[in-house]
Amino acid sequence: MAGKIIIVDDEAELLEGLQAMLAREFPKVEIFTSICPAQALVMLQKQPVNLVLTDVRMPGMNGLDLLPELKKLDPTMAVLVMTAFGSIETAVNAVKKGAYDFICKPFNYPQLFLSVKKGLEHNRLVRENISLRRRMSDRTVFENFVGQSAVMRQFYDNIKAVAHSNYTVLVRGESGTGKELTAKAIHRQSKRKDGNLVMVNCPAIPEHLLESELFGHKKGAFTGADYDYGGLFAEAAGGTICLDEIGDIPVSVQVKLLRVLQENELRPIGASRTRKIDVRVIALTNQNLEEKISNGQFREDLFYRLNVVTVRTPKLDEIRDDIPMLINHFGKITCNEQGVPLKKFSPEFIKAMSSRPWPGNVRQLQNMIIRSVVFCQGDEVCLSNLEQGDEKSADSQAWQDIIGNISGFTSYKAAKENVLKEFSRQYLGNILQTTNGNVTRASTLSGLSRAAFQKIMHRFAIKSDEFRHTHNHPESYQKW
Repeated sequence: MAGKIIIVDDEAELLEGLQAMLAREFPKVEIFTSICPAQALVMLQKQPVNLVLTDVRMPGMNGLDLLPELKKLDPTMAVLVMTAFGSIETAVNAVKKGAYDFICKPFNYPQLFLSVKKGLEHNRLVRENISLRRRMSDRTVFENFVGQSAVMRQFYDNIKAVAHSNYTVLVRGESGTGKELTAKAIHRQSKRKDGNLVMVNCPAIPEHLLESELFGHKKGAFTGADYDYGGLFAEAAGGTICLDEIGDIPVSVQVKLLRVLQENELRPIGASRTRKIDVRVIALTNQNLEEKISNGQFREDLFYRLNVVTVRTPKLDEIRDDIPMLINHFGKITCNEQGVPLKKFSPEFIKAMSSRPWPGNVRQLQNMIIRSVVFCQGDEVCLSNLEQGDEKSADSQAWQDIIGNISGFTSYKAAKENVLKEFSRQYLGNILQTTNGNVTRASTLSGLSRAAFQKIMHRFAIKSDEFRHTHNHPESYQKW
């Protein structure tokens, strides 16, 4: 049995004798001595121990006064109290203050050795239990993340470090990199984990309602305000509010959000006074906020209030070593959802997926795995299934043509932006054509709210009227 013990007693001869006897009984245990409690505390600050054996009656600080100080330094530490005055009252007081056991002088050495052995074992079990709970907590927090590459391990460490603070967090990253999962992990690791986590998709809320939704309103404040409404910030009180796509909120709301962050208070629409609010803010964006600041679309002072601590979600290109693990993870999920036996992935399939570009990041990879598994009739997913699902389709060829036409004459960043614009324009056109210009049905099929769908339509100057007749098939919106 290994470990460290410190003996505290004002009798030097007793210290020397006990140290020698315990050293013989526990040869793998390091044993230190201290002639006074104050000296013992200094020693313990420099090196933690597993067990403390302390006398009760000592000049200055006695053993019962020393007990709580020891527990402050290390709550897992086992403390054995020894005294010549073995009254029940002293024993009860010692246990109440955190002692593991109570030993009377003169010693029954077999009993002393047994108590020391049990104390060391108790300390080991307590520390292992704490370590196990910590690992299980981490597993729960990061259960939706997959990856053990150096980049991902650093990412997990960043989340833990940020979570333990109470600062506002700005999570930045490309689409499909898990920004929402990151916000949830930060909340679950934080001191606010028992409070609400309120997720807000800012573009999905119509502009004229966003202020009311966030900060609340009083009855009669505007047409339709038939009752007092606390707002989403109030719902998140004591917890966390996550503002997704923070770059899309209107400037008028940015001003009010800035006040909330500066003063920790808000004023509902129609209210005559402000009220204090205790909420941690996590903001998410895939946009270049610095560029929006220069264009007058985002307030610089709000940016600095949001950007107290930044977490960047890694792109799939940065964690290529994790792609095989992600493939198997998404494959297992897809098979379970379909109720079919688990399928293997051929080495050629994994190699092809690990080497191709991923502009849509993890979300794009997941979609391709789903399609490949769906098209696989056997028990092994091969390249042919990938081709059925994506690569060799006419759509894919048109996509390759788009990339080729754009990327040959401009920078990577500009080419990527153009490709994403083209994708959005094509996607909305195709789905509106399918729904005969019905925006409500199109937004439902796309998985977006009607407001968010209309916002994207406006961004790309797409009008639903162009798709109101089934014979109208503008070539620019034909399927790939």
